[in-house]
Amino acid sequence: MDPILDLDPILNLDPILNLDLDTLRRRTSMKWRRHPADVLPLWVAEMDTPVPPTVAAELERIIRDGDTGYPSGDGYAEAWADFALEEWGWRVDPAHVVLSPDVMQGVAMVIQQAARPGEQVVINSPVYPPFWATVGNSVADLRDVPLTEEGRLDLTALAAAYADPSVTVHLLSSPHNPTGAVHTREELTALVALAREHGVLLLVDEIHSPLVGPDVAFVPVLDVEGAEDVVVLTSASKAWNLAGLKGALLIPGAGARHRAAALSYESTRGAASHVALRAHTAALRGDREWLRQLRVELQQNRDLLDRLLAEHLPEVRHRQNRGTYLAWLDCRALPLERPAATFLQRGRVALNDGADFGPATTGFVRMNLATSPAIITEAVHRMAAAVAA
Repeated sequence: MDPILDLDPILNLDPILNLDLDTLRRRTSMKWRRHPADVLPLWVAEMDTPVPPTVAAELERIIRDGDTGYPSGDGYAEAWADFALEEWGWRVDPAHVVLSPDVMQGVAMVIQQAARPGEQVVINSPVYPPFWATVGNSVADLRDVPLTEEGRLDLTALAAAYADPSVTVHLLSSPHNPTGAVHTREELTALVALAREHGVLLLVDEIHSPLVGPDVAFVPVLDVEGAEDVVVLTSASKAWNLAGLKGALLIPGAGARHRAAALSYESTRGAASHVALRAHTAALRGDREWLRQLRVELQQNRDLLDRLLAEHLPEVRHRQNRGTYLAWLDCRALPLERPAATFLQRGRVALNDGADFGPATTGFVRMNLATSPAIITEAVHRMAAAVAA
């Protein structure tokens, strides 16, 4: 097991990832309604957590006061700036942060602004399926520069792609979804330098960044030397399980502020949810300890998964990474053509099919570890039985 920080004060909290199936099956969100009730849903990136306490209190105040109108003020950006400074030592100027309805809508707006027909947007497979769809729905063409076999950025291949003048945007996942890789400062510094050299807009989705830890450091790309022209999209929604309360932040580097300024009020602030922004702000301000406890429990679940795989599915390879609560499992050694389909049909466990993340990863599955140890244990037992069958 990897060493973790001194977490005794945090571990005095009640467990967060401890909800039972009867409680979870009362939920009506996508995760719990896509499949029949006998299926364990470990696919979409929703967490099996209660609402963080400060967020819950804020939502109660909103309902009590009837405060369900349009958004006002810069509280969310200011709360994010304080969080970023305390977590990563990164200084954000809230005055230049722009609201967005959510991260992927913000990504779509920037690509629409920055890319013209015939130009190319680079992505790095295996990568979050909406990256493929968002670029595919834009006027630009998609150019895939896959990660290395070790799951890192292929800087040599990226340099070759950037040298093509038709490449104008690189849409980067940081930390990377689905592999969970946390890009290092050295990797990001080299990438930023390449982008500046070739005039490529680096557009970075950092939505999973607050989840990184407890013993790995996340590096905000805008904290890297030379990143003035980079644009970042982020949100508190992933780390505090607030996907149903949409709101995100577009953070431009000093040289990219014109891109943020050019986005219309209607497409950014006017489309963000006031209720969401208050909830996200409350999470950033008041639920830091909750997040620290969550990180610890996620690491415990990663270690649990490794022990279970070693005992029941030793052919499955899991390379631990700290960037998300999603495990990327290499099932190519199993005698299965489409592992996700087999695990669902025979084992009644719903995982994401690796084929949805890129053309070369059909033998992989993505598993959501943001649930109870009991559910993870049952899921692996079912997966092993499905293979044996």
